[in-house]
Amino acid sequence: QVQLVESGGGLVQAGGSLRLSCAASGRTFSRFSIYAMGWFRQAPGKECEFVAAINWSGDNTYGADSVKGRFTISRDNTKNTVYLQMNSLKPEDTAVYYCAADPRIATMTLNRSTYWGQGTQVTVSS
Repeated sequence: QVQLVESGGGLVQAGGSLRLSCAASGRTFSRFSIYAMGWFRQAPGKECEFVAAINWSGDNTYGADSVKGRFTISRDNTKNTVYLQMNSLKPEDTAVYYCAADPRIATMTLNRSTYWGQGTQVTVSS
């Protein structure tokens, strides 16, 4: 069984901050630290897009141009959890945010992943 459970979404005003968390569990993630972790998002009427990814050790990260300087991805392998700190939020950041896991970080930068969470809604009001 594979589970990626996101939390931390909600409604925030433009300029505000949110911190998303994603907890991994199940046999597949018994060795959580071998997986690259990432975040994607899908806005209404738009395709799912890559947001950020972090390698297994946490010392290498990638981010979409649209979130660079505002969003920070991090992970705690002792807690099997990945985080997305979102600052200076804009209305265009409104979307369902999905946590994802894949053995290879390169896969995520190509907008793909092997494992997905159910998503958490982030709404930014103007």
